[in-house]
Amino acid sequence: MMMHQVILCTCPNEASATQIATTLVEEQLAACANILPKIKSVYRWQGKVEQDNEYLLLIKTLETQFQPVKERIQELHSYDVPEVIALNIQQGNKEYLDWISNSILL
Repeated sequence: MMMHQVILCTCPNEASATQIATTLVEEQLAACANILPKIKSVYRWQGKVEQDNEYLLLIKTLETQFQPVKERIQELHSYDVPEVIALNIQQGNKEYLDWISNSILL
């Protein structure tokens, strides 16, 4: 059985988020990616607490595509350590999940 995933990735700006999302969809590594604007991130980096406005990508794909998606994000991303976190989709609209499956190049 195919496991569907949502991969989370924060980006520094809208242009970066759009470039990554478009590339992943064009290359059929992801069915779609939503861009959530202007989230506030608070995190520890190099011993200091930082705050930044970022954009969050919600990338819909398959578990089998995690590694290629992660590698592609790392190639395109400006951060030294980009966020790439996968969450398995436990349940969903069957037609939507089928659409995700059929949109991915395996």
